[in-house]
Amino acid sequence: WKCVQAGGIYVLTQLCKMLLLATFFPTTESNMHGQIDMFGEWLKATVDLADLAGLYLVLAGIPGKGHAKLLTAGLGWAGAEAVLTRFLPLWVGARGAEFHWKYIQKSLESNINLVQHITTSTLVWLWSRHDLTRSAVPVVSVMLLLSSYRGLIVDLAISSSVNTWMILAIRAIYTLCLSLTTLKIYAGIAASIGIF
Repeated sequence: WKCVQAGGIYVLTQLCKMLLLATFFPTTESNMHGQIDMFGEWLKATVDLADLAGLYLVLAGIPGKGHAKLLTAGLGWAGAEAVLTRFLPLWVGARGAEFHWKYIQKSLESNINLVQHITTSTLVWLWSRHDLTRSAVPVVSVMLLLSSYRGLIVDLAISSSVNTWMILAIRAIYTLCLSLTTLKIYAGIAASIGIF
């Protein structure tokens, strides 16, 4: 049930983000020669900080131990994202007799996004802990920002790349680096509070 509630909060968060983007950040059609408006894109990516607030609300509403909260929030959030953004195109497009690699790529990207959402929910949980060591607080804060601005950072990194498999590999490597660092911090705090 809590996963469904997390999915509902995901939907509300996305609606709020769309309203903010539509109201305050109109599309600019004046990009010349494929140049990217860095400040405008940064402002648009800043709206993704609302995801962190939504995840915080989800984590605050789930009773139980840390690992159960993280999995419930992460799976609910990622499940809602997958259903709302990927399910219908995959269902309609992959049912035909023809096979295309883009459906495999979308499935792999959904798995990468699942790991990213669980990592982000873990970072939000770590950030909200009062027993987090002082040396880990800035690391967790920076990683939260890196997680929130992932779309912008990855888009800047792949702006010259055309190969879709390379784009998928860059997203996977970025997510893997964030995830392993988060796992290291989580394992340290979990051992100190006796979860493991």
